[in-house]
Amino acid sequence: MINTQRTLSQVEEEIKAVQAELADVHGTQTEVYARIVGYYRAVRNWNKGKSDEYKLRKMFTTEASNRFDGDEAPVAVKKEVKAEAAKTTSGDIASFDIFVRKTCPNCPPVKEYMSHINLAGNMIDVDTEEGLSKAALMGVFAAPTVIVYNSDHKEIARGHNVEELTAIFEPAVALA
Repeated sequence: MINTQRTLSQVEEEIKAVQAELADVHGTQTEVYARIVGYYRAVRNWNKGKSDEYKLRKMFTTEASNRFDGDEAPVAVKKEVKAEAAKTTSGDIASFDIFVRKTCPNCPPVKEYMSHINLAGNMIDVDTEEGLSKAALMGVFAAPTVIVYNSDHKEIARGHNVEELTAIFEPAVALA
């Protein structure tokens, strides 16, 4: 018959032995590949600029992006949405949220365009933990993204560049 009862000192000795084994574990370096300029390459072979950019990347997860406030998910920007946005009149638009990043090359023209829109708006920096959480909650996958709301604070359109925003905010110009 095997004695399954161990004393506290025996358990502590076993824990110390396992900790000693773990302290002596030596592995090999893991090769990490990531997409850079259209192809995959080992991260350790990247130049300093690309390596620094890689460290700043934020991961959006599918699970986090599927959480939304309200009954229905925000509408993705598609041709139908752009056409619907062109039908929207400025009277229907009440406010907006703009999601930006510090390192985003496309954000400055969108921020400049939105600075001339006379509506209440929030600028959300997705480089912050709070901003990233809000982006995931709203299903925002790219910066810049402008979400436009009506007076009931329901999403009515999204835009990612000045052309799309022009179709939303200046429908007469966009249809001409």
